[in-house]
Amino acid sequence: MHETWEFLKELTDPNSIIEYGGLALLLVVVFAETGLLIGFFLPGDSLIFISGIICSTKPELLNVNLFLLITSLTAAAVLGNVAGYWFGRKAGPPLFKRDDSILFKKRYLETTHDFYARHGGKALVLGRFLPIIRTFAPILAGVIKIDFKLFMLYNITGAIGWIASLSVCGYYLGRFEWVRNNIAYIVIFLIVITIIPVINTYRNERKRGE
Repeated sequence: MHETWEFLKELTDPNSIIEYGGLALLLVVVFAETGLLIGFFLPGDSLIFISGIICSTKPELLNVNLFLLITSLTAAAVLGNVAGYWFGRKAGPPLFKRDDSILFKKRYLETTHDFYARHGGKALVLGRFLPIIRTFAPILAGVIKIDFKLFMLYNITGAIGWIASLSVCGYYLGRFEWVRNNIAYIVIFLIVITIIPVINTYRNERKRGE
């Protein structure tokens, strides 16, 4: 049990993911967070940001340049959303009636539905920057059977914007010693500013349901 807990801790720690798994594990995590129900707890934003820093300051850990990092991560994010979309199409509306489990909470899907109702297809772009939303938005798009070509337009646009903005920021900001010495605080800041909109959306959804 202790070993399992330690493994889960490492799986949610950006530095451990990159240090132990390199680019391959980095791609797997980005794919999982954007396309699998179990991926919502993975550290997408901070992982991409830190990968940019490591690409700039410790290239031996990733052994890729910035362009290849952005390209490969974007491909993983796009493919992850495609997997989520087709899962949603196969699962259909009954997914909303699925019982809660350790990894699946129906409220996550309901929160995403509310966010999607307010933003439409743009939720697939905006949702890239929001935990939970980015995992369930493509699944919801599949459930409601949005046109696949339109889905791919939002999918690719959102993936490029999400990956490029965070990795480029990490790449150039990582050259400053203050940033490298305060990565933990920066990660906490990223988590806070991205989770606030999700909490607000969930609260609004609860109020409408009362």
